[in-house]
Amino acid sequence: MTREEIIEAIVLGYRDIESLKRYVGFGTGPCQGKQCIMFAREILIECGISQDTGMTSRPPLIPVPLAIMAQEESDEE
Repeated sequence: MTREEIIEAIVLGYRDIESLKRYVGFGTGPCQGKQCIMFAREILIECGISQDTGMTSRPPLIPVPLAIMAQEESDEE
């Protein structure tokens, strides 16, 4: 994600964090939005667009207990 991509998206009408995220695709990398959301928010503010909200978090469709994911695979399976 570059500054130019975000500005282009803003010009196209994506003027909030959630729609920018969907159009540009930030928030899906290793930082999971912790850094890139601040970058995008700063650009929105520079463009005169106020932002109070963050991205919508989406939990897994079916919650999986960590104990299940931590189990070791056995040779019997």
